Amino acid sequence: MPPYHPLCSPLTPILSSLSKNPRQVRHSHQKYYKTEGKMSFLNKKKIIPLLVFVLSCASVFRLLKITIITSSSPTQPSPALKAAHHKNVTQSHQVQAQGNTNIHSISNANSRNLTEKEQRFVVDVISQRSPCNLLVFGLEEEYSNLASLNAGGITVFLEEHAPEKVSNTTKMPNGTSVYKLEYPTVARDAFHLLKHARDNKHCSPSSANFLQKSRCKLALKSLPTEVYKLKWDVLVVDGPCGHRPECPGRMTSIYTASLLARKNNGNTTNVLVHDIDRMIEKWFSWEFLCEENLISSKGSFWNFLITGEANYSDSTKFCSG
Repeated sequence: MPPYHPLCSPLTPILSSLSKNPRQVRHSHQKYYKTEGKMSFLNKKKIIPLLVFVLSCASVFRLLKITIITSSSPTQPSPALKAAHHKNVTQSHQVQAQGNTNIHSISNANSRNLTEKEQRFVVDVISQRSPCNLLVFGLEEEYSNLASLNAGGITVFLEEHAPEKVSNTTKMPNGTSVYKLEYPTVARDAFHLLKHARDNKHCSPSSANFLQKSRCKLALKSLPTEVYKLKWDVLVVDGPCGHRPECPGRMTSIYTASLLARKNNGNTTNVLVHDIDRMIEKWFSWEFLCEENLISSKGSFWNFLITGEANYSDSTKFCSG
């Protein structure tokens, strides 16, 4: 309701206002209220945008203030993180051979580096089995000390870029071999290869003893002879490249690892798969290594424990589910 205003000014003679015709007075009242209401409506239309503008400015100012405060006082990293960063930078220029259980943590723009927890996870699994027969798909620099860790055992690396990778790693001790491996697949075909394995009897666990002659498209048939003959205690799948559609993908390495593990008659084999947050690694691990065999995990690693079987002739499925 508009504020009340006297109908007559103090300077207007009272007798003059009383002398007006009642009809004229009523008409002037109506005219006044119409004009006043119209002005009130216009004032509201002008005030609302003004309020919105003021509130917007206040919000922007507050946001700028918070940003300035945050940027002026960044969170300081802990001494442990500083030390780890310094170690990574130093080791990216020079890899030194060490006989302890620590693995180098080296920055590599072309691969996904293992976190400190993941490195410790791999070390712990291998330490529990060492000395053992260790087969690794992939040869990242983080694994440069696995051979030293497995002193007295046999360590074999299968790598698609072996010559380049070997020149950047530490000297391998006795009992360690590095082989260059060419993969016949590309990651973009993963779904079709999985369907092929499900529909083809030649891809069943019963083909474990005939890997070199397998008719399954997922079987790696050109591995060194010792890979097929040895009984492996630990297999690590961290290769080949799998982060782009044109990469070979890890379909064949996961499938082949599952068969090599099942050949270890009467014994158990740990199969570690890295990058399980990616679709291919997750799909093929569930399909051929099986959820019921998953015993632990850390970061992007899954650790499966596969029990070898003496007879594969009746095996048609990898998993019980």
